[in-house]
Amino acid sequence: MAKQGLGLQLKQVQRLSPLQIQTIKLIELPRLELEQRIQKEIEENPVLDEVVDDTEQEDGAPKQVSLNEYTNDDTPSYKLYVNNTGKDLKPQYNTFQVKESFHQNLENQLGFCQLDENRRLLATFMIGMLGDDGYLRRDLESLVDDISFKTGIETTVEELEEVLHIIQGFEPAGVGARDLRECLLLQIDNREESKWQQLAKTILEDYFDEFTKKHYSKIVNKLEITEDDLKKAIAEIRHLNPLPGGQIDDSYTEQAQQIVPDFLLEMKDNELMLSLPKYSVPELRVNKRYADMLLSSASGPGKADKEASAFVKQKLDSAKWFIEAIKQRQNTLQRTMEAILEYQHDYFIDGDETKLKPMVLKNIAEKTGFDISTISRVVSSKYIQTHFGIYPLKYFFSEGLANNDGEEVSTREIKNILVSSIDEEDKRKPLTDEELVEVLSAKGYKVARRTVAKYREQLSIPIARLRKEL
Repeated sequence: MAKQGLGLQLKQVQRLSPLQIQTIKLIELPRLELEQRIQKEIEENPVLDEVVDDTEQEDGAPKQVSLNEYTNDDTPSYKLYVNNTGKDLKPQYNTFQVKESFHQNLENQLGFCQLDENRRLLATFMIGMLGDDGYLRRDLESLVDDISFKTGIETTVEELEEVLHIIQGFEPAGVGARDLRECLLLQIDNREESKWQQLAKTILEDYFDEFTKKHYSKIVNKLEITEDDLKKAIAEIRHLNPLPGGQIDDSYTEQAQQIVPDFLLEMKDNELMLSLPKYSVPELRVNKRYADMLLSSASGPGKADKEASAFVKQKLDSAKWFIEAIKQRQNTLQRTMEAILEYQHDYFIDGDETKLKPMVLKNIAEKTGFDISTISRVVSSKYIQTHFGIYPLKYFFSEGLANNDGEEVSTREIKNILVSSIDEEDKRKPLTDEELVEVLSAKGYKVARRTVAKYREQLSIPIARLRKEL
């Protein structure tokens, strides 16, 4: 019996209502995706109406329609209306666009090439296979099979090599490379020819392994050049871009090339004022005509009447859950952001990063009473526009460590000290992780060597040997 009871208890905990499921899905959507989701729901559910004007009335009926007027079930009497109140920002202030996506740019360039239809299709397919960094990660043998399977086009490795060569001639230089060496060589060929450009090309072609490992003395000896010659050749290489697809900020995706802040923070009379911008998120209500249709069809004796009633009832329930889920989303976002503002109040006054306290999801979950998973969904892909810049909510979260005085400081503060220490180091003798521990300790931060190594890797800073310069 005890085993059965446990099974029942687990089943009850795991079960979520349609409203809860709907709310969870909406909470994690950033503003632009929310707008798209609302429009989709309006198109698919005839019961949902978009309020065009605040004073609008339909047939003298109130805008707020209670489902209790039309049903006799045990459904709570939700007011089926949601007004997404908030300051209506001008689009130029709250929308940030990328001119065009990386792949779109390449396809536009392809349009100017004189190719037969077959090769144009092959080129389009290969452009689609490029990563956001501009590299082709699939080998050509595998692509032959992929193209045959997905498009029915029979091709060869030799033909794909020719098509890839065309793509590699596109801007930005380096696109379509299969590895870093090829990417840099494609770019060095585009630079103005000079003694140092030719030397850089020789290094990339014949001494790439020594170059990446910074075995500079070997290159100097093998090429019989001076250290100054090598410096000038390396300067040529440093002008190249190892990520040719990276001109587009990686905080954007091709599917969502705009960022619209979910929150607006302003400073008025030395007080912080938070709002959820009202920008193209429509106000919703239940369509009274369909509600009346439910009332009239429910009294009909025929099978068709019953089916119509069931259909409209289902649509009304769906509308009810969607409207209430929107309301709950707004409330959850508002309460979460208010808790973050309260926790990081000193920081939000002027954006001074040194005032950013250590903060994890659990801290905000405890302040709001929400689950950590809910806070995680709110924080994900959300942005706030402040009086000192625009930030993703994830930016304000970081773990903490103690300094030599026992005070807790954020990992971001330690990372900033780490970056500045490495910036100031002698590049001929870069600081090892052990030496960085001593530098941080001298500045009052107690950090273990493995922690320094972890932060250095998170900041994409290479080990000391690879930071060495001539």
